[in-house]
Order: sequence, then structure tokens, then C-alpha cells
Amino acid sequence: MNDNCIFCKIIGKEIPSTTLYEDEDFCIIMDISPASKGHAILLVKKHVPNIFELDAELASKALVVVSKVAKAMKEELKCDGMNILQNNGEAAGQTVFHLHIHLIPRYKDDQVNITWNPGKYGEGEAAALADAIRKRL
Repeated sequence: MNDNCIFCKIIGKEIPSTTLYEDEDFCIIMDISPASKGHAILLVKKHVPNIFELDAELASKALVVVSKVAKAMKEELKCDGMNILQNNGEAAGQTVFHLHIHLIPRYKDDQVNITWNPGKYGEGEAAALADAIRKRL
């Protein structure tokens, strides 16, 4: 736990929250500033700042929990879709530096806006980039 981390304080019950799900590794809370009705956040109980520092075991467990809870949310909320969002680093929009995953229910014609301007690769650029990244795997 990190004494200066708001999510660690929520996990430690120092700050109240509405818990949707909890197990030994994760806590899912309702977002206090929801993008849409039902917006929830999975918190990793171990203080891990971002995905770059997350071990493979917790990463695989997290996706299982996200899938399970997303299915229950879709059934209960009757949402039309769901964004599963996880930001890493300030440049990516991360504002709380404790790994968390947003589950954002989406409804037809809602006002949630998660967009970017599509770019393009030059001839052979995607393949060269993929080759360079593969060498680091």
C-alpha cells in the first residue's frame, strides 16, 4: 500500500466507496464521477502504478474478473456495449498512478466520447515497427 494513493486508501477502507466486487487481489468500485450509468473501476489491491509494472499472474486474473463483472453489468444494466479502458502514464491520460481498469457501460446515443484521430503508416512502416517490437518480447 502507498500512504499517498487515493486508491490504496479506498482499498484500505480509509475512504468510503461503493464496492461492486471484491476478492483477494481486486476490488471493483462504482466510479464517483461516472461517464455513464454503471461506470465501475477495477482496482488492483497491490499498489502497482501501471501495466508496465504488473506481473503476468495478476494481469491474467484481472481480465478474468473484468470479463465476469462486465457480463453481469451488461445483463443488469441492459447496456448496448461497454468500453474497457486502462490508461498508463500521464501522456495516456492516467491521473491516479495506481493500476485501475474502467468498465464503462455504453448506451445508444449516450454522450460518452472516447475518440482519436486515425493516423496512417507509410509503406512497410507497420511491419518494421512490429519486427522491432517482437525483438523485445
